[in-house]
Amino acid sequence: MSHGHHSHRAHRAAPDPTTRSSRLWLVGLTLALLVATIVGLVLLWPAPGSRPDKTEYLAEGVEMVTARITEVPADSGEVTESVQVQAEGTAGDIAGRTITVDIPPEVAADGIEAGDRIRVLAIDTGAEADADGETVDGEQAGGPAVVHFYLDHERTLPLALLFVAYLVLVALVARGAGLRAMLGLAAGVAIVIAFMLPAILAGESPVLVALVAGSAMIFPCVYFAHGISVRTTTAALGTFGGIAVTVVAALATGDPTGMTGAHGESSQMLHGTHPQVSLSALFLAGVIVSGLGALNDVTITQASSVWELRSAMPEATRWQVFSSAMRIGRDHIASTVYTLAYAYIGSALPMLLYASTLDRSLVDTITSGEVAAEVFRTLIASIGLVLAIPATTGIATLLAPGGSGPRRSRREVLEERLGL
Repeated sequence: MSHGHHSHRAHRAAPDPTTRSSRLWLVGLTLALLVATIVGLVLLWPAPGSRPDKTEYLAEGVEMVTARITEVPADSGEVTESVQVQAEGTAGDIAGRTITVDIPPEVAADGIEAGDRIRVLAIDTGAEADADGETVDGEQAGGPAVVHFYLDHERTLPLALLFVAYLVLVALVARGAGLRAMLGLAAGVAIVIAFMLPAILAGESPVLVALVAGSAMIFPCVYFAHGISVRTTTAALGTFGGIAVTVVAALATGDPTGMTGAHGESSQMLHGTHPQVSLSALFLAGVIVSGLGALNDVTITQASSVWELRSAMPEATRWQVFSSAMRIGRDHIASTVYTLAYAYIGSALPMLLYASTLDRSLVDTITSGEVAAEVFRTLIASIGLVLAIPATTGIATLLAPGGSGPRRSRREVLEERLGL
């Protein structure tokens, strides 16, 4: 018994050459991806002055001011035309002055009340006005007449408070890991603003830029939140695999499905001001970036599942660990697929509601316009997710420590632990 006990311990202490070799491959491949990402950033980084001049946001004679609504008509929620409300200027030339603001009916119906802070377009009509603001002719005019139209709500302070509340909750619940994840997110947003958007506007391929930007976003997002380890690197490699699948699927199916990208007001305005940007390629670039968060979620979960299963079942074979982890992965696939679908349904509810009132079939609704674009986006992202899970699970199974020898019976394990 004693001899068998020592032989078992010696066997367990022996290093696993397969695992060690796999880890070397993992490190080498990750470093190669990092170098390729850096090279891509250097080659595609827009040169100074290559970005087109910014388009003027406001036309000549139009100024944006802020005001606080002081009085709303009692029947503002029952009309179908613009409503005039009274507001007090809060900045600039109109600070402290009372102005009349035209509110569009869709906002006045259920979205405006006294005390709201709003952004207003002040438009110089070129007419003459007396001291009371009434338009007149002749030399007694007091200055140019200005009309005010609602532009948007002023949300800076409420959103800032909401963001601070979110940071506090993250710090209290997730502690250091949550705050590090926020740093990773900030780094990813910085990559989008400093590299991705300028590079596309400078004329680079949107798909190639999105691929490089997505790769650059993975590293800070993964390692800031979860630290540098074999487990984290496994998840990062699985995310890269998911991105590769997403890119191939998007490129292969974008043209056959007629994804022109020319859906929505923003796309049409972009084409009018920057016609050099391919809307179809830009749409595919958006598909690539939109799947990053969900991809990272599932790969981190699968890598962690394999490590935990290996810790709980040190004597299990790799196939047994892989099978157990894939049972978790299949549940994750199911939940993630409908998570993506429900996220779109919630964000596009007004459009879907309007589409349901039209006299056309469900198939026509799903395959037309912006609805078809979001269905395509959801399907492509789901394909990347589905294939990333078994890939990440397989890599993690090879890299997780243990499982190098034949499975022993429970009796042998018990005898070893009891020192028999």
